[in-house]
Amino acid sequence: MSSLIDRIWYGKTRPLRFLAPLAWLYQSIAESRRRKAWFAKDDGLPVPVIVVGNITAGGTGKSPLTAWLVKRLSEEGWRPVIISRGYGGKSSSYPLLVTAESDPAVAGDEPVMLALATGTPVVVDPERRRAAAWALDQDLGNVLVCDDGLQHYRLPRDIELAVFDGERGVGNGAIIPVGPLREPVSRLSSVDFLVINGGEPLQDQPLESFDGIEHPAIYSMALAPAALINLQSDESIPLTELVGRKVKAVAGIGNPGRFFDTLRGLGAEVSEAPFPDHHAFREQDLSSLPDEWVVMTSKDAVKCRAFAGANAWVLSVEPELPKGFEESLLASVRACFDRTATTIDESH
Repeated sequence: MSSLIDRIWYGKTRPLRFLAPLAWLYQSIAESRRRKAWFAKDDGLPVPVIVVGNITAGGTGKSPLTAWLVKRLSEEGWRPVIISRGYGGKSSSYPLLVTAESDPAVAGDEPVMLALATGTPVVVDPERRRAAAWALDQDLGNVLVCDDGLQHYRLPRDIELAVFDGERGVGNGAIIPVGPLREPVSRLSSVDFLVINGGEPLQDQPLESFDGIEHPAIYSMALAPAALINLQSDESIPLTELVGRKVKAVAGIGNPGRFFDTLRGLGAEVSEAPFPDHHAFREQDLSSLPDEWVVMTSKDAVKCRAFAGANAWVLSVEPELPKGFEESLLASVRACFDRTATTIDESH
């Protein structure tokens, strides 16, 4: 997303209101697809399906939340599988099983990042219902987590998480292309949890509201910087090494400003190098001054491993979420397991 569109969509006015007919058309098509998928949907899958998504365009922190979720599910004894569209990747065949060694140009940057970060099986397919069926066919796991798929209604789901950027919220509240909304705010009444990345300070009890939205399960999330990892050597060093350090901050993500601000908050002297979301990086994109470090996100790093220099570093982050959210979410997953087990028993 360009910085100009970002400013227009996430301001409080609607300078693109003359495009309202296109917004109406976009919403009509989206609602039509949702109705068709609802009436033509297959039976539910025999395992719990969790969808992590959003109703706004641009980065909100879905993938770090997905990584956190599958790690917690694994710790609880479940075998999660990540399902993804694989945006930016171009495979000759699907479904595609993604590993930490997969080519991001084929599999997509976020699936490779998630495979590397979690060690969890990741299956990519633009038809996520097909990916889910294949994953179960291969016995890859017993719970499916879809990274970005709130609007992919052909995939049955049991639990929905909608993620928001705490600073930008719903922007001007209008539908694409007038504003950033993929669906109207009323869609949130049907999701199970709202997660606000960088909102109010973490607290166990749900927030009462967010950006005018009321929902019984709104929780804050913080993406806490964890370490600096060298792309060449995998050496990990403390974040204090950034204090006073000249840094070229490279970001091809939905909201690069948040990344730049994080580095400044850690004491770095930042030279900003924003690129479009899912940018296909080249070696020249990482050029820097002799005394500069190049620092990037984990999502961008998987595309730069082959040509990054010795001065290229990844800023790793760890999601922090309230205990109340964790307990409530895991209880919902357990309830899903109980329901699917009962359904399977009754079918026999």
